[in-house]
Amino acid sequence: MYASGGPRPPEGTLTRLFFDALERYDKPDAMLVRVATNSWEPISHRAIRDRVRRIALGLGALEIIRGDRIALLSENRPEWALTDWGCLSIGVADVPIYPTLPPEQIPYLLNDSGAVALFVSSRAQAQKIAAVRDQVPGLRLVIAFDADARDLADLTLADVEAKGAECDTPERAESWEREARAVMPGDLATIIYTSGTTGAPKGVMLTHDNFWSNIAATRDAIPMEGNDVALSFLPLSHIFERTGDYWFYATGTSIAYVDSFDLVPICMQEVRPTIAMSVPRLYEKMYARVLENALSGGALKKRIFFWARAVAERWAERRLAGEAPRGLLALQYALAQKLVFSKLKARTGGRLRYFVSGGAPLASEINKFFFAAGMTILEGYGLTETSPVIGVNTPEAFRIGTIGKPVRGVEVMIAPDGEILTRGPHVMKGYWNKPEATAEAIDAEGWFHTGDIGVIEDDFIRITDRKKDIIVTAGGKNIAPQPIENLIKTNKYVSQGVMIGDRRKFPVVLVVPNFDQLEKWAALKGLIWTERAQLLQMPTVQAKMEKEVHKQLPGLASFETPKKVALLEHDFSVESGEMTPTLKVKRRVVDQRYRALIDQLYEDEHTA
Repeated sequence: MYASGGPRPPEGTLTRLFFDALERYDKPDAMLVRVATNSWEPISHRAIRDRVRRIALGLGALEIIRGDRIALLSENRPEWALTDWGCLSIGVADVPIYPTLPPEQIPYLLNDSGAVALFVSSRAQAQKIAAVRDQVPGLRLVIAFDADARDLADLTLADVEAKGAECDTPERAESWEREARAVMPGDLATIIYTSGTTGAPKGVMLTHDNFWSNIAATRDAIPMEGNDVALSFLPLSHIFERTGDYWFYATGTSIAYVDSFDLVPICMQEVRPTIAMSVPRLYEKMYARVLENALSGGALKKRIFFWARAVAERWAERRLAGEAPRGLLALQYALAQKLVFSKLKARTGGRLRYFVSGGAPLASEINKFFFAAGMTILEGYGLTETSPVIGVNTPEAFRIGTIGKPVRGVEVMIAPDGEILTRGPHVMKGYWNKPEATAEAIDAEGWFHTGDIGVIEDDFIRITDRKKDIIVTAGGKNIAPQPIENLIKTNKYVSQGVMIGDRRKFPVVLVVPNFDQLEKWAALKGLIWTERAQLLQMPTVQAKMEKEVHKQLPGLASFETPKKVALLEHDFSVESGEMTPTLKVKRRVVDQRYRALIDQLYEDEHTA
């Protein structure tokens, strides 16, 4: 199976993108930063250009030279983007570090990349580095965005900009732009370390043209109007949001930065974005909240909700089949929108044209629910190594359950073992300091091996699982766990679920309940508990959760169906090491950490 997005875009650079957007749009609100509740301060294209130039000149005054690497440890904020553009304009590759990483994981990234300087956002991030700086002998400078971290850093960003301002003459400004435009498409733009679901992180080397080609392709695939507003809240240290922000910048989209995931619901109301990008977790939470609100109301509210959902699903089926719903169905759908779905739209600000989903598979049921509600989620797919977009659904080519067709310049082929291979200008230059790993990932014909399993149907790519994540039972049965986990998570009583069963007799599932829902149910049943651990040990509760899990899994083969369910008290998290910074569960870590509990599930030899 093979699919192609057609000829690649012409070569280009991010610095060209920077100046082209400035000249084309020259907006007063290219960026937005939240300064208080319901108060957002705009930053113009001209202010961005001037600050980027002064950062670049300031770095030069600090003897940062072309070819150096500078690391960035910060939450989402305009300073992240300004520093990134400053580095790119002088031929310096930046090394983003997830702001959630604990201190002990940071020295490896700094030492391996050879970073000579590090930007940190806040006092809290500066304290992380202060605790481990003696482990990074090559790090010459720590530069803080916030002034209150000055005592833990060598300089602040304001200091760097001041140094740049000292030499910011018209002649120097002209030579800076000339040198920035002279950056070549093949020059290294960044080293992004993979999230490390297995083994030590690898530094992915991406060039200016890797990004440029991907942005040019996605700009063609998803049209933007030049007056859009985007909410940027995923970590800019992740390739998905970073390329997305370049795409926003290139299309004249105002970017509103949110530095905390917890603020997203509030900021949606304040900014009223027309587009937002997220991993599936946001959509899962929104879906769960809608169900919770409907089910917690009275009998009439429940009846109206389920009637509206049934009408919307019929409407969605017609639309997805290429038909325009008319007559009674159209009237019923308009009423369903007014009574139910308009409230969901209002919570996103009421102007949203598209959500974009990536980073992990999105459950088809959730995607279809949003589509039926009149809110389109354009699901895409890619990896850090592919800059990242390989394929994406578009308004014109939209199929739920797939990640769309390949974007322009991208080839996709399914290998004999089912692995998805891709080739094109989006594929990385290689892994930093790891030629063997590079050769293993990219074959002699230039095909990058994604590690994902999938199929191609009418040029639409469908992901079925991770190649290395496949569970092989003791009986030799192969199980793709991710689609099953996605089904389980659509139950209102489930927050997270992870299947285990490699080289075991049968699969089991570890479930973190949605305690808001479970505790309400338990109270109605008259159960009494003082701690959640006590609640989870009750046979009645265990039976309830097993019933809810299995209710989501009709039609599975016997060997695919989890035979036992274990309940966990705490969510899997990045801080605990059980999830990557991109919120992918580290299955092997979970298997090891809960080995005693898992072994108990297999103690009964007669269970099968």
